[in-house]
Amino acid sequence: MDYRVIKENDLFLLTDKQGDIPVGHPYGLGLYTKDTRFLSKLNLYINGEEPILLSSDAAENYMAKILLTNPHMENHDGLILWRESVEIERSRFISDNVLYETIKVKNYFPKQVSFEITLEMDADFKDMFIIRGFQKGKVGSRTGQEIKGNSLAFGYVGSDNITRKTVVGWDKTAKAVEANGRVTFSFTLGHEEEDSVTFFIQPQIGDASDRKPVPVNTAIGQLQDLYDRWARETTTVKTDYSALQTLVQRGVDDLRVLLTDVGFGPFPVAGLPWFGVPFGRDSIIAALQMLAFNPQIAKGTILTMANYQGKKLDPWRDEQPGKIMHEIRYGELASTGQIPFTPYYGTIDATPLFLILVKEYVNWTGDYEILEDIESNIESALKWIDSFGDRDGDLFVEYHQESSKGIANQGWKDSGDSIVHRNGDYAKSPIALSEVQGYVYQAKAGIADLYEHTGKTEKAETLRADAQRLKDKFNDSFWMEDREFYAIALDAEKKQVGTITSNPGHLLYSGILNEERADAVSNMLLSPKMFSGYGIRTMGEGEAGYNPMSYHDGSIWPHDNSLILLGLSKTGRQDKANQVIGGLIKASGFFEYNRLPELFCGYGDSLGKAVKYPVACSPQAWAAGTPLVFIQTILGLFPDCAKKEITLSPLLLPEMNELAVYNMRIGEGILSLEAVRTNDGVKVTIIENTTGYAIIQN
Repeated sequence: MDYRVIKENDLFLLTDKQGDIPVGHPYGLGLYTKDTRFLSKLNLYINGEEPILLSSDAAENYMAKILLTNPHMENHDGLILWRESVEIERSRFISDNVLYETIKVKNYFPKQVSFEITLEMDADFKDMFIIRGFQKGKVGSRTGQEIKGNSLAFGYVGSDNITRKTVVGWDKTAKAVEANGRVTFSFTLGHEEEDSVTFFIQPQIGDASDRKPVPVNTAIGQLQDLYDRWARETTTVKTDYSALQTLVQRGVDDLRVLLTDVGFGPFPVAGLPWFGVPFGRDSIIAALQMLAFNPQIAKGTILTMANYQGKKLDPWRDEQPGKIMHEIRYGELASTGQIPFTPYYGTIDATPLFLILVKEYVNWTGDYEILEDIESNIESALKWIDSFGDRDGDLFVEYHQESSKGIANQGWKDSGDSIVHRNGDYAKSPIALSEVQGYVYQAKAGIADLYEHTGKTEKAETLRADAQRLKDKFNDSFWMEDREFYAIALDAEKKQVGTITSNPGHLLYSGILNEERADAVSNMLLSPKMFSGYGIRTMGEGEAGYNPMSYHDGSIWPHDNSLILLGLSKTGRQDKANQVIGGLIKASGFFEYNRLPELFCGYGDSLGKAVKYPVACSPQAWAAGTPLVFIQTILGLFPDCAKKEITLSPLLLPEMNELAVYNMRIGEGILSLEAVRTNDGVKVTIIENTTGYAIIQN
């Protein structure tokens, strides 16, 4: 990464590697909350000069440490500071909506030295959509700065008539405080003597009064307590395959920092730096990936999505009753109605995915009580599928953009060139995507199971009949006999969009395929056309739209692979699943901190390395969740709340001999087990099982 980012709940800081926010940086660096930039400048100087970067650590997403030193300084009167004589350490974290930054200085010159440290700040309060160049619009104006004791406040009144402030405080008497945002401190230090100053930076919106931040040691203690609690509540993994161990821990850590709570329980936002907000599809899929590690995140996700479920017809926002949102934004452009993201509902798959998450959450937890709380949301979602989702009554759910500032392609491959015919023509909407029909089938079959268990047998039978009709028609309409694969979509004329893509791979998880066609799909996905050696491509090599450097037409998306992996494992194709896992683990070694990015280029492994995509988000929730799916897939672990069973079909990767999981929350308690390679296969030892579920090993 060419940037450094830390986040806690709804506040994140994006800087360059030195920890600075230079004005006009192309990455849109800054301190953000509610889609507004509350710091647009943050530059550190020693005696008025930029320090020299020594190291910049971004291994932890909730805390950053940056080490710097001084350049050589002298004038006509002689030496001012010998080069590299002062160590400057910037350490920062976020706690309770406050950014804490401690600047510690230490003298390594043999004699006493005196110098000045200056922090230069400003706040432009720009909407994120303007910063990213997506929109222009009517905005408010700055109201000036206020100096009061050891604090400096920048003010703004938006076009929405909401006041916004950035309040900066510090714990050491400053030599000078200037209204333009420059704060200077003097230091005199003997050899190996050190001193520090801590800044407290608070965004404030509306009528929020100034709150005095807690001392830095208290704040870091509070933050550490939250992370300790996360560790206690989350499944832990131990394996002798170090690359997998590292990747899983990285995923767990990244997902923790991406958690946000808007009032209904923690859920994963889509990713940093630009997608730190609720996203229907992304948040739901990440929660699905996390079920084996922390199922309570799924509950927070379900309740959050239920709260924002569509209630009316609003073409500006692509909203319809019962529809699950795509994305919500909170900035000035959203609150004044200049963009439709309040929330925006232009997604065709979030609604059936919501129902799938409900079913899988109950499978893992046995929490049938949640069904009473969201009964109306489930009914509304099902009604949306059959009415607004299936706009022409042909049993298929299709999308068509209504909003003038909305999204044209409304599946997960939402770029404008992603749905392309074999001849290179782009498909015209309304478009019915293959994987979405699988999601709808899985959703209806899954909710039918829940209804049957709770005594709603008539509704269950109706849903099962609907699901069967969809299954039959889907397999007739989407199957391409000449290619022994499924079309990615049907276009506006109900013609097959016949390009070979990864989308039908999601069907393996849905249950909509028979055994013969599941074989055909899995064989295509693992063929050289689709499998690069580092993962399954989004589009097959040699197709008219194929481009390994593209966003959706030949690149590799870890989350896309993860949904395919769940299907391969669920249908008993563990050997193929392990081949995909092995490729992704190999790819992770070519990325910073062994972190799987949002996506990477689809070049084959003959290049000798995985090739990064230039603007991939990192960390990204559903990329971080992919290694967690590896563990569930390797174990072949699937719980069933109705049968009170947990099925296991373990197949270890060739590079590993043991895999243990501890504190996996299922049903009424926890499951801990160890899988060890033997001459006869894999031996599973149950260390603890308080789940109330029986273990069925295949």
